[in-house]
Amino acid sequence: MKDTLVFITGASSGIGAACAEAFARHGARLLLCARGAARLHEQAERLRQDHGVAVHAFALDVREAAQVEQALGALPEAWQAIDVLVNNAGLAKGRDKVHEHSPAHIDAMIDTNVKGLLYVTRAVVPGMVARGRGHVVNIGSTAGHEVYPGGVVYSASKHAVDAITKGLKMDLLGTPLRVSTVDPGLVETEFSLVRFSGDATRAEAVYAGMQPLRPEDVADAVVYCTTRPPHVNINAIVMMPVAQSSSLLVHRKKETSA
Repeated sequence: MKDTLVFITGASSGIGAACAEAFARHGARLLLCARGAARLHEQAERLRQDHGVAVHAFALDVREAAQVEQALGALPEAWQAIDVLVNNAGLAKGRDKVHEHSPAHIDAMIDTNVKGLLYVTRAVVPGMVARGRGHVVNIGSTAGHEVYPGGVVYSASKHAVDAITKGLKMDLLGTPLRVSTVDPGLVETEFSLVRFSGDATRAEAVYAGMQPLRPEDVADAVVYCTTRPPHVNINAIVMMPVAQSSSLLVHRKKETSA
């Protein structure tokens, strides 16, 4: 893994930041992008100082096809031969019924979770094919395996990620490239804060009374996928906290009064 070039989208926080940290500990060279440049560059500098690894960070909105093509096409030569792509950028917005969802929320989820993933994959994978090496890891969700009320559009976007992962593996048959998906359940990140438009009370309630996964847990699974022998492809890892059995089945400890 040392000197492997790993490209992580949505790398400024949450699972993306944890993946960057995990790969840095293995000595990988890190290519990081996110929409928020200031936070991303702070993360990059900390990784350089803490782990002594090379990091190239740049602002990118994966929802914009032309921006993705331009940014990746303009990478310095030393940063073009990407070995591992972690398609992490993604979000959920709202908990509305399908027929009541705002167009803005629908666009945010489909444009980021589906189209953004496709745009980045389209820009990176041809180079992997030409070089005869590479691994794509998509960050999916348990929502890509089930549907729950108030999460239908998000679930649809993650079902699409599952389909894209399986289809990409088929399209790359006959090449040495590998394709994996890591699909977590409840992970305590800024995910719920974004979903509820900054409502901290609603966001905190999602994880109340239980031990959710940590971003580091998901990053560990991503690193596991990418460090198997070259002939081994981990198709999918589906992971949940012990306290969770489905999107709506979560065991929460009751608070006891003093």
